[in-house]
Amino acid sequence: MTFGFHSRDLQTYNTLGLPGRGQLAVIENEQDLHRLREALPALSGRHIHVLGGGSNVVMAPAPQHRILRIELRGRHLVAETPQAYIVEAAAGENWHDFVRWTLEQGWPGLENLALIPGTVGAAPVQNIGAYGLELSERLHSLEAMQLASGRTVTLHPTDCRFGYRDSRFKQDGAGHWLILRVRFALPKAWQARLSYPDLVAHFREALASRRTPSPQQIFEAVCEIRRHKLPNPDLLANAGSFFKNPSVDPTRAADLDARFEGLRMYPQPDGAIKLAAGWLIEQAGWKGKRLGPVGMHARQALVLVNYGGATAQDVWALAQAVRAAVQSRFGVPLETEPVALE
Repeated sequence: MTFGFHSRDLQTYNTLGLPGRGQLAVIENEQDLHRLREALPALSGRHIHVLGGGSNVVMAPAPQHRILRIELRGRHLVAETPQAYIVEAAAGENWHDFVRWTLEQGWPGLENLALIPGTVGAAPVQNIGAYGLELSERLHSLEAMQLASGRTVTLHPTDCRFGYRDSRFKQDGAGHWLILRVRFALPKAWQARLSYPDLVAHFREALASRRTPSPQQIFEAVCEIRRHKLPNPDLLANAGSFFKNPSVDPTRAADLDARFEGLRMYPQPDGAIKLAAGWLIEQAGWKGKRLGPVGMHARQALVLVNYGGATAQDVWALAQAVRAAVQSRFGVPLETEPVALE
């Protein structure tokens, strides 16, 4: 097959553990990238899906996309300015390991994003965020290959069109971009991000006595909270949060708040009000509920899990049932986070 694509069993390449078989090639080094550039004219018009850790995809049984698995490695300090440490990581680096490494080097700033599954290269695609911080706030720049031309370009945050769990890499669709390496500006004037309710509760005593937790303490707290709330995909197959937190305007939020006691709302800088999708799903009766081999997790209703033997069809059937229940009860549409690999 062209450029080392081979038919492979893809079940172990997605954290939902869904069966699939398709054409896959692995990018491990600069030589592989050179070979890919040479092969691009022959691949023109063929759908390509770039795959990192497989933690944000719903795998079809026989994907028509050719799949590029990114395993580029490397991480180092690129530069130091009066304001920040500029740190670079290759796209194939494990995200959580990279966050831990930055703290070990004395470069805090990513600790709120600890234990998010996936790779460094996939992180900007999703604009990952958790516990009061989004990746876009720390991004310095990234290098990406345009798969249509093979040209490598440098993109800065404004070029990436970041949104809530969104970026130009999603907006432009599969087959447009291959992220190669990502740079982060980690602030020297570090300030703890502790506004998220779970972190406020965790550090209640420290905050009451006006003690600021260290970056390492925040890192450990985020890991502890995530391990308690979210199932380990190595033990129970899942793709993390399956739905985005929906946003509504203040008038709609006030109406819902008056009708539903305990509604969890988070005001946004743009004036919109974000609602907790997990709470909506729980109130709609789906927390811990199964539909065949899949279900919404008993501890975190936002997480769709595969109890064994599920297919993409099972996943989408459950997602549709949950969306319909939330729409019926609250009149609020839900969007899925994972993308379909078809």
